[in-house]
Amino acid sequence: MPHWLADAGDNRQFTHIKRFDPRFWTLNFPQPMTASVVTTGAAALRIDAVFYNADELAGLIWESADVWDHPLLAYETRRDYRGCRLSFRWLSSGIMPLDAIDGPTLTIEGRDAAGVSRSWYVRLWNYASGTPEDATIALDFDALDGGFLLPGEADPVWSGDIDRLFISLVPPGYTGAATALPDGTEGWVELSEIAATGPESTLSIGDTMVPEHGLRIATGYDDAYNQAPARLLRNILHLGYRELINHYVGMSHYYRLRHYSSGNLLYTVSGGNLNAPCERWHRDFAARVKALGYDLIFSVSYELLDSVAFGSRKQRAENGDFALTGWEPPSALLSPASAPAVDQIARTAESFALILQDAGLPVKIQIGEPWWWIMLDGTDRICLYDAAAKAAFGANLVSIPSIRGAMTPAQIVMLDQAGDLLAGSTQTIADRVRAVAPGAELLLLVYLPTVLDAEAPEAKRANVPTGWANPAFDILQLEDYDWVTGGNRAATARGVAAMEARLGYPVDRQHYFSGFVLNAADRAQWAEIDAAAEAARRRGVADTFVWALPQAVRDGYTHFDSKEGDVQAFDDVLFPLALGRDAMAAPAFSTAIVTTASGAEHRNSDWSDARMRYDAGPGVRAEEDVGTLIAFFRARRGAARGFRFRDPFDHSSAGMTDTPGPSDQFVGTGDGQAARFALVKRYGQEADQQVRPITRPVSGSVRVMVDGAEQASGWLFDAGEIVFDTPPAAGAEIRAGYLFDVPVRFAEDRLEISRATFRAGEAVSVPLIEIRDV
Repeated sequence: MPHWLADAGDNRQFTHIKRFDPRFWTLNFPQPMTASVVTTGAAALRIDAVFYNADELAGLIWESADVWDHPLLAYETRRDYRGCRLSFRWLSSGIMPLDAIDGPTLTIEGRDAAGVSRSWYVRLWNYASGTPEDATIALDFDALDGGFLLPGEADPVWSGDIDRLFISLVPPGYTGAATALPDGTEGWVELSEIAATGPESTLSIGDTMVPEHGLRIATGYDDAYNQAPARLLRNILHLGYRELINHYVGMSHYYRLRHYSSGNLLYTVSGGNLNAPCERWHRDFAARVKALGYDLIFSVSYELLDSVAFGSRKQRAENGDFALTGWEPPSALLSPASAPAVDQIARTAESFALILQDAGLPVKIQIGEPWWWIMLDGTDRICLYDAAAKAAFGANLVSIPSIRGAMTPAQIVMLDQAGDLLAGSTQTIADRVRAVAPGAELLLLVYLPTVLDAEAPEAKRANVPTGWANPAFDILQLEDYDWVTGGNRAATARGVAAMEARLGYPVDRQHYFSGFVLNAADRAQWAEIDAAAEAARRRGVADTFVWALPQAVRDGYTHFDSKEGDVQAFDDVLFPLALGRDAMAAPAFSTAIVTTASGAEHRNSDWSDARMRYDAGPGVRAEEDVGTLIAFFRARRGAARGFRFRDPFDHSSAGMTDTPGPSDQFVGTGDGQAARFALVKRYGQEADQQVRPITRPVSGSVRVMVDGAEQASGWLFDAGEIVFDTPPAAGAEIRAGYLFDVPVRFAEDRLEISRATFRAGEAVSVPLIEIRDV
């Protein structure tokens, strides 16, 4: 597949930045507080923070080693800061002032001149000119001292081996104790006029620009809240992703909180739906997306950090256990039956719709992975038993100890009603978005491995409700990363077919999400992810996304589109049949022949299979045919886009043009594990047989036989391969029969037809050439 996993040191294209470039600072902080950083100019950044307890501290961080950018785009690692000076203007409000005991402190982590690990604590007020909330700060790394009072407590900094710099930010009420602050205590800091000077103030940075390709990218605020939007978008742009970004707003950093009398800190809409740092970050993100010419999908979901969710809004199992995911810290699933829970999600969607509107972007809102949770503890309990759900089920409420296996009629009635509740909740969210943004595009994301578990055939009643059927949403988005990373392409093909059959969205109103790699040690899984993405593009989905940017950056995943085999350059349409019936066909090989001085020849065959050439001109017999041909040629943009062509002399697995049967062609032998077998057609005797891949069979014509028995079901066709539901047994002979088309393109970008010569009986020349798409 056309991809590469780049490593540190692979880059060969560089430019330079100044140390302390505002785009490359990050933030860190403990929950429940939250903070964000955005760039406000070429030499300026802003931090917004909201504090809830008196022991919360945020850190603005500069790291000597770039661990957040793609290997082709990272800045160089340089730990020696000698010969470098940093200065900036400091403005702050709602943050402990510079002159306070716990005021902003620069922590320097590294090693001393002897190589011993240690940290220094540089009080910024000691290097400030101005007021505690408006000052100019100048730091010379050749003359820098830690310590609170100078010179008496001076602790000279060794700047020759530094790992990171960390500026601490705490609220004015900071005590170090976990006592509550007034709800949503907000503060901000602006650093402007940031300047690095001196002989060691410049860093080289990767500047590779991957060619634009056809894949899209997905991001998530839970993964990227610590970085500036400008940094994320630099990676997206340079890695070749264009047109559309799918951004999950997360489950743990976007909301407002308040202290309740119970002592709990829980979700609230008091003061607004989004906290200030989140709103500023996303407004900056949306504005930059607009400036770069992309569109943006904001994704909301039914998932929320467990510790901040009201118990009455969470889904529950029958014994009262909350529906918790396997993430750490745990998240909970909100109940589709709970009106306050659905209102909570709808409010979030409304707020993000307004951000898109204000940025001048089309409003696109994804409702992400809505489902009734199924416990991951091995019990397979479906969480339909929160108070709101039980009240909604009424007399239909029954026990479902496990969602696996067959269900009783009463259980089926309850599962169908659960599906109705789920569909009703997503419709409410969609309607609320359209009320604030008429014409908004609503997208629904479905995670196939959960909702189409083969061991739980009735789960789809609750989790793929028929109320979602086309045209309930504008786009159906499908995700299946467990199947992909496990190499189970057969499951993906079956799942997509099942979802199309159940919900009826045509392929051009589908999106596909491929990925992700959870652990860096498993980076080899990118091969399957890239292959799955390409298969989706061949299938013709509207957009295919890589999920997600943080993993792609971490592992160096880099995608390239192939040239002739570019899947976007093929239209799955047949050359006008009447024109093709009288075409001339010419199979061609490429053979290099060297003749020696004695006249002996040495021949080398460059191709294992013939490449077909055709001339469809003989089929053009009337002026109506000319019109049909010109229209088809223009629609393909000349040689730019491929299409199907029915070879009049060879289009069947049976002989050349006979009716196909299931035993026509041997395609493989089972081993008990393989589920995919490529269609081929064999020519000649076994000793010198030529094997031709068949990638474009005629829909509905494929017949399959295993060990002499035709298989009417239990398989499907996907991307040139037969995919079995269950891998054939070891030693089983697999055969197949089919009609097929040849993928071709116009051989030239010019089509010459003269009315005079055409009427005089001269044949039109319409050369076509086969496309290699395997």
